[in-house]
Amino acid sequence: MTNSATSHLLPVFARVDLGFESGEGCWLTSTNGERYLDFTSGVAVNALGHCHPHLIKALQEQATKLWHMSNLFKSPDGEKLAARLCEQSFADFVFFCNSGAEAMEGVIKVVRRYQFSKGHPERYRLVTFEGAFHGRTLGTLAATGSAKYLEGFGPPMDGFDQVPHGDIEAVKKAIGPNTAGILIEPVQGEGGVRSAPQSFFKALRQLCDEKGLLLAFDEVQTGMGRTGDLFAYKRVGVTPDVMSLAKALGGGFPIGAVLATAEAASGMTPGSHGSTFGGNPLAISAANAVLDVMLKPGFFDHVQKMSLLLKQKLASVVDRYPAVLSEVRGEGLLVGVKAVVPSGDLVNALRDQKLLTVGAGDNVVRFLAPLIVTEAEIDQSVQMLERACAALSATQLKKAAG
Repeated sequence: MTNSATSHLLPVFARVDLGFESGEGCWLTSTNGERYLDFTSGVAVNALGHCHPHLIKALQEQATKLWHMSNLFKSPDGEKLAARLCEQSFADFVFFCNSGAEAMEGVIKVVRRYQFSKGHPERYRLVTFEGAFHGRTLGTLAATGSAKYLEGFGPPMDGFDQVPHGDIEAVKKAIGPNTAGILIEPVQGEGGVRSAPQSFFKALRQLCDEKGLLLAFDEVQTGMGRTGDLFAYKRVGVTPDVMSLAKALGGGFPIGAVLATAEAASGMTPGSHGSTFGGNPLAISAANAVLDVMLKPGFFDHVQKMSLLLKQKLASVVDRYPAVLSEVRGEGLLVGVKAVVPSGDLVNALRDQKLLTVGAGDNVVRFLAPLIVTEAEIDQSVQMLERACAALSATQLKKAAG
């Protein structure tokens, strides 16, 4: 990990000394001409790979018409995108913003404002879960609750009660007279590709219904096909009242969204929320183009088929290298490999083999292939993993011998 001494970029990222100049499909070409198989997808953003022709066409056409006009005026294409998202989900209303953290701020505001509008202003707290990641703003950091992200930014914003992931009794104990809702990721991405059983999600839904709370899903990483369906809530068999989207929604162009039922959104009146850039024409055109591709017959069948193939092949490598890898986990193409060696060492070894992956909590390395990945590319990625494991095993043997 290096940072250029002459860089004027704020040094908040531990950047790898590697840059890219172009990409096509699942492949990136570095500034020195080397090709890398991209299983980071910009951290689950480039769901349709790089330079998808339909996305390029949509953005190029929109770029010659209109870039920005603010939310003071009607947005015909925004209306179209919102209607399509509602048609494909539980939602009645959509609010567009620019990022996952903004979408999560919107979700928190919807939940709190709902209780306020129902005559319960004292209900403002959300139950959240250990291992979660909801964003980098002060509000979403407080919801995340991780000490390493909160350090040095003053007292955490009040209003979040964190409990162990998957522990329904802890959730029940955390609910009190000030509780407004429950916030959870269908699969924890940053937390190490961790999921809870369907029975847990069903129990959360039941608790919310019994106590007049809203159930909020953070689908910033799991949404837009990553888990094998357009939205992950369909796979856990529980419908939330409000959820966030971002990352893959624009296929690489920044856009986020808050989706809510009419009931959950009943407190969101004119002036209660807003965004200057949210729903700008360029972002909307990109997201509509993403939906065009994802809603074609067979798209999610392909994702599920590639998921099964990848997980089977990864499991066989785990079996052969038990001193390096211990487990494969995940849904769809949100796949994690739990490492025995430090996960950073595995990420580096994979990069040496020209495979790009991304770390996560719980010593997990995420394999986030573009959803258009082919069987041949999955085979290549597994061969790269095998070579990386062999190199790491050889290093272990040298250390043991020395």
